[in-house]
Amino acid sequence: MARRRKKHIEPPEDHNRWLISYADFITLLFAFFVVMYAISSVNVGKYRVLSDSMSEAFERKGAKQSTSELTEGEGDSSLPISLGEPATSAIEPIVLDHFITAEELRDVEISEEVLEERRRLGRIAEQFASALESFIADDLVEVKKNDLWVEIEIKSELLFASGDAALQSKATPVLKKISEVLQATENVIYVEGHTDNIPIETIEFPSNWDLSSARAVSVARELVYNGTNPARLAAVGYGDNHPIADNKSAEGRFKNRRVTLVLISNSLARYGGKDNTRTKEVVE
Repeated sequence: MARRRKKHIEPPEDHNRWLISYADFITLLFAFFVVMYAISSVNVGKYRVLSDSMSEAFERKGAKQSTSELTEGEGDSSLPISLGEPATSAIEPIVLDHFITAEELRDVEISEEVLEERRRLGRIAEQFASALESFIADDLVEVKKNDLWVEIEIKSELLFASGDAALQSKATPVLKKISEVLQATENVIYVEGHTDNIPIETIEFPSNWDLSSARAVSVARELVYNGTNPARLAAVGYGDNHPIADNKSAEGRFKNRRVTLVLISNSLARYGGKDNTRTKEVVE
């Protein structure tokens, strides 16, 4: 009897083996893109600095180069890229324009306020000079100014009799004109009384200091009567302690006997022109 040959049965073909190769390919492709990303990633801060520098350089120098001019002579050659090393710039570093900080901006604003205050004081001085022109021409009034205040210096002979603190009738016109100019201002006003060095010893005025103080008060009261806000006024008597001329001569003593109105810059005054208004204090 013939032996039956066993039929060889081949195992079924596995159709999913391609997944292994595909997974390997995807893994390699992922690794490739990771490497490419690492190579091409840019430090944003350094890129902005470089970009701004180049833009500023071209704007300043007016350099205009076409793409062909920039690439001319390079051919197909390429520069190697080294990982971890910063790119070198082909141009010299340029100092960027200084940006204004918040503190510097505040200083600029303060400076503008100071400049405007100086201009305003200048305009006030011009108004006084115009209003008091006739008295200035007779050397009875003098208007002075600087960056911090305006002074209206009035000779005592225009205001008072010798040794007296009561205003004379001829004092009314000049004080009225001064009051009219003061209506448009808000500055603090110091009314300062001054005398010569000749002593005075009366029951009413035991000293030059008493006389100068009383005269300053009299002028301040007249200004209030003419409409000046009393909150803006301060009366001060200096006696003969601040002469502006030599007391040895009659002419010098004439100059020293005076009442001075000082309009203080709002940056210096303790109280502003308006009631209950304090000016800013700068503490260093």
